[in-house]
Amino acid sequence: MKTFFKMLLASILGVIIAGLLLFFILIGIGSALISSGDGVVEIEPNSILKLTLDNEIFDREPNNPLAGINFAGIGKDRQDGLIEILDNIKKAKDDANIKGIYLEFSLVQARIATIEEIRNALIDFKNSGKFIIAYAEVYTQGSYYLATVADKIYLNPQGSIDFVGLRSETMFFKGTLDKLGVEAQIVRHGKFKSAIEPFMSDKMSQENKLQVTEFLNSIWGHYLSGISERRNISKNQLNVLADKMILADADSCLAYKIVDSLLFKDQVNSKLLKLSGQKSKVPEFIGLSKYEKVPKKPSGKGFAKSKIAIIFAQGEVVVGNEGENFIASDRISKAFRDARNDSSIKAIVFRINSPGGSALASDIIWREVKLTTKVKPVIASMGDLAASGGYYIACAADNIVASPSTITGSIGVFGMLINVKQFLNQKLGITSDVARTNEHSDFPTILRPMNNNEKAIMQFEVDKIYKTFIEHVAEGRNLDKKKVDEIAQGRVWTGADAIGLGLVDTIGGLNVAIAIAAKKAKLINYRLINLPKLEDPFEKLISEITGDVKTKILKSELGTDYKYIQQYKSLLKMNGIQARLPFDIEVY
Repeated sequence: MKTFFKMLLASILGVIIAGLLLFFILIGIGSALISSGDGVVEIEPNSILKLTLDNEIFDREPNNPLAGINFAGIGKDRQDGLIEILDNIKKAKDDANIKGIYLEFSLVQARIATIEEIRNALIDFKNSGKFIIAYAEVYTQGSYYLATVADKIYLNPQGSIDFVGLRSETMFFKGTLDKLGVEAQIVRHGKFKSAIEPFMSDKMSQENKLQVTEFLNSIWGHYLSGISERRNISKNQLNVLADKMILADADSCLAYKIVDSLLFKDQVNSKLLKLSGQKSKVPEFIGLSKYEKVPKKPSGKGFAKSKIAIIFAQGEVVVGNEGENFIASDRISKAFRDARNDSSIKAIVFRINSPGGSALASDIIWREVKLTTKVKPVIASMGDLAASGGYYIACAADNIVASPSTITGSIGVFGMLINVKQFLNQKLGITSDVARTNEHSDFPTILRPMNNNEKAIMQFEVDKIYKTFIEHVAEGRNLDKKKVDEIAQGRVWTGADAIGLGLVDTIGGLNVAIAIAAKKAKLINYRLINLPKLEDPFEKLISEITGDVKTKILKSELGTDYKYIQQYKSLLKMNGIQARLPFDIEVY
């Protein structure tokens, strides 16, 4: 009886807790619906647009009315869209009510190519003659690079700048697999195809170390050139400051003219009041989320019937119909078919941000791109990453646009099959047996090693896919197959290097790609539409509440170190023949 009452009380308590959780979720939904209404926002003259950029930045803002709401203390999960950020900076340039932009940030949660696009938009904003002021308690390398566009850069008197150079980190699992008795059976084509190195070595190969060092130096050189141009400090001097870690001290930052003044926030506010002409005691700002609801200034061209479609492809390339965080072959293929068959869409910009993934899925998407180029112009716009499978799906486009810091190339293929027979037998005492009708009926399997014939078959498939990859690139880029093979081999290039090799046509960001698409389609008056259509926000909400809680808790607890969990999970998802990039480049 005592046990019965304990169970009864526990059940009642569970119902109460579940009810309270549902109550708070419904309140959140109601609040979000009210705050996310389509009401037009009007702003006062002499307003200041404030950019904090403290949310993770993706190419496209998710369709989530509850973004930023803290459920059960898990923390905000808001994501900003690059295209929305660029649009609002452009809108502010022509908005007579916006007097200037105030940059207040430490960590910008974006890679260097994304930061580059925002930076270029801010440089264009300065053509309006309006001011840009930057302030932070601490600048990371990414946030400082962005801040160098400002008329004045201010730093807290006790602050610092994290200025030490770039690095690429890779975790290696061979030691762990050896201890467990797990064998990684690997087949690859491309001497630089190092995505499988974590399973077969305890350090980088010489070829991998070479390519990583070269593309890091390419990105770092471009980064230093941008700072040198804006701050009038030589690249050699900047490298000395990085090598000696001098900028960890605020006084040194001022002495070496890295910043213009050491000020507290109230002192910065006083300067902003003077610049804007506001009469209040503290500056009044408008943030991006609110400024998005301010209507654009009419262009005077009337309603545009012609459209340019931006097809967003971000994440790993996978087969099927996965969600928005993947480049799923079904979703992206459908977006191309829809755009191809829509007579009002005159051109397509294919925005790619991907380390690659499934070779099969890449080929499926490539086919849709190829078919579409026969009907209307397709311009590939590469973001931070468009490598391996990410390059595969881009190579058929009429024109490829990349940032100088875009990671691309990695034209190579590999396959991997794990053998856990020894682990199960020696560590857990588990054995296995099989009945089969044919010699290879149990292939592929993780319960035994591949035999020589199976390895040969797998190598044949990898070589065949590599040959197809090379042929697609040669055809799409109008290059000789031998030349493509020489610059392929799984080697990674930056956008700045890729343009000299013929892998990229134009250096620039998303706006440059849109301008090229409009020119090729002979459009003057047009409007942009985004594809594929975003998931229903409330279906996505239920999915996130029920299936993403553990992820949010881990993100909240681990912070930036969550990337190591992501890398591990990504490696575990590898199925079939892969065209994938292994690197993670640290910029901030």
